Amino acid sequence: MHSESHHGPMCGPPVSLDAGMWSVAVGMYRHRYSFIAVGLRTGEDWLPDVAAIMRREVADPRGWRGDDPEVGEPELLEDPGFPFRVPPADEAGAAEWRSRLFEIPRSAVVRLLVMLATDAMDVARQYGFADRRLGMEEHAQVILSRFPEGSRFFTNTRHGGGLPDFYEKVTGCWPMSQYAWDFGLLAVSDDEIGLIWSFDAS
Repeated sequence: MHSESHHGPMCGPPVSLDAGMWSVAVGMYRHRYSFIAVGLRTGEDWLPDVAAIMRREVADPRGWRGDDPEVGEPELLEDPGFPFRVPPADEAGAAEWRSRLFEIPRSAVVRLLVMLATDAMDVARQYGFADRRLGMEEHAQVILSRFPEGSRFFTNTRHGGGLPDFYEKVTGCWPMSQYAWDFGLLAVSDDEIGLIWSFDAS
């Protein structure tokens, strides 16, 4: 079984990241309309790998749990990438798709991952957040630990200059799906591509 070491949320002794820890961590999205998947990075240009993940063409390279709320839905017969707007293959289309993403520092990722699991993707509206916060942040740390130092992180949310704080209300996004609102994290390491994306289908 593939496992690796990462530091706990308080930077204590390393603990082993394995399939069980990952499954529990991504389980915090079980009450949201969220897509969680990881695929291999196959080249310097990682956009084709993102497209392959969105079209469900690849499996998790470690065989670990993902989450796809569209499994078995008829929309996938017509559009295997539903509900995503899959990156186009042409240069101009790919450039426009990339323009909707903004790179964020590693230090902002845990709060983004927590926000993506909250009601209405708004921490202020999450019932009992003060009591749940520590556990949610621990799950987010586990997810982050799969992507080692040197990984790059992108989101499509609007935020002010400087270090984004995703516990503050997010004022908008550049949709990456067929819905008017969606927020997500695209994680890019040397070996893997991760998508953790939540949708508002209302």
